[in-house]
Amino acid sequence: MGEPLVFIPGMLSDARLYGPQIAELSSEFAVMVAPITRGERIEEIASGLLDQLPLKFALAGLSMGGIVAMELLRRAPDRITRIALMDTNPLAETPQSATGYEPMIISARAGRFEEVITQVMRPEYLADGQHREEVLALAHQMARDLGPEVFVRQVRALQRRRDQQPVLRRCKVPALVLCGEYDTLTPVKRHSFMAELIPYAKLHVVDRAGHLPTLERPDETTDALRAWMKQPFVLQ
Repeated sequence: MGEPLVFIPGMLSDARLYGPQIAELSSEFAVMVAPITRGERIEEIASGLLDQLPLKFALAGLSMGGIVAMELLRRAPDRITRIALMDTNPLAETPQSATGYEPMIISARAGRFEEVITQVMRPEYLADGQHREEVLALAHQMARDLGPEVFVRQVRALQRRRDQQPVLRRCKVPALVLCGEYDTLTPVKRHSFMAELIPYAKLHVVDRAGHLPTLERPDETTDALRAWMKQPFVLQ
């Protein structure tokens, strides 16, 4: 069966973010989802996960999940057999964007979390299409279920995150860099840059998808992940 596959959800999301992939891939691979709901620093989240994860594993993360995945690669490169980074960002938060979170934190703590949810996941972050409303509704429901306290912790972690470009340059395992064609939050150009940083990385742009290709275009995303899981360990 090969090594287990660990999915890491993004901000304010859970295993439902990978529902289609879990359903399709769990007959071929041991699949698990690692939550990122505890800790106020990316380093703290990663450290907590390493205590719970298998000795060796394949790692896939989307958005904030990709940021945590890069920190896991930095901390335990010998434990990660391959890595998939999806709709994510290797750069540190800028002071301007870090400050931009503060009004949302105030709103979340003041009982206006529903407003925050609509700001965190907007319709324009997803590709226009027949499934946009359905995907958006699921994203909003995951956020409601996790709640404002998780949101504040995750924002604090993102605000303090480090630049992971050196980690990507040192990556020596099969790597997939994947993003939606119409992702306006973490655009294709950012992923082309990431793929160039990682030796032998494969870039896959998902047609007619935005920031959540796992839900917007599940079949194409699953096929890309399956091909990555079957890549030989020896990079050509």
